[in-house]
Amino acid sequence: MDAASIIAKLQTTMPAVDFTPDPATDRPTVVVPREHLVDTCRVLRDQPVFLYGVLTDVTAVDRWPAEPRFEVVYHLLSVDRTSLLRLKVRVPGEDAHVPTIKGIWASAGWLEREVWDLFGVVFDGHDDLRRLVMPEDWDGHPLRKDYPVQITMKPKVYEPLQLTEQEFRANIAADRTVRGGSKKTV
Repeated sequence: MDAASIIAKLQTTMPAVDFTPDPATDRPTVVVPREHLVDTCRVLRDQPVFLYGVLTDVTAVDRWPAEPRFEVVYHLLSVDRTSLLRLKVRVPGEDAHVPTIKGIWASAGWLEREVWDLFGVVFDGHDDLRRLVMPEDWDGHPLRKDYPVQITMKPKVYEPLQLTEQEFRANIAADRTVRGGSKKTV
């Protein structure tokens, strides 16, 4: 099913929504207005004509300096129909908010946290937006195109980066003991 067919079927249930196809070579891609994202996802999951029951990924694209700045991208899978679908929601940089779809697909919780952590797009209604990839005390969102490349932060070291020869030998011996291997020394 191509993007135009999917949009035609979506508009039978949601006639007031302005869906647009987005050119793509690998899978149908539909641009969804952000205020209709949750309802669209629910229809795609629940309607027998679609049955996109699996959310495989949520990511984002920073199109800076263009506006709308961000595209939040959702990849869906219909196991019954063995088909893939990409949804895009375009979000302005000054108002980088999208409603959460965690209530539709629970797996969206972690994926939305990652997008927030790296791009700074806020998922309204998400109950646990906190750092997932970057340290808790990190400033900014490193996958934004305007994020400074040269970081003037002091390195944070919590463990020694080098081992002494004795520590290395002890670690190898402990590993061999756990694995039930030879007790030979290194």
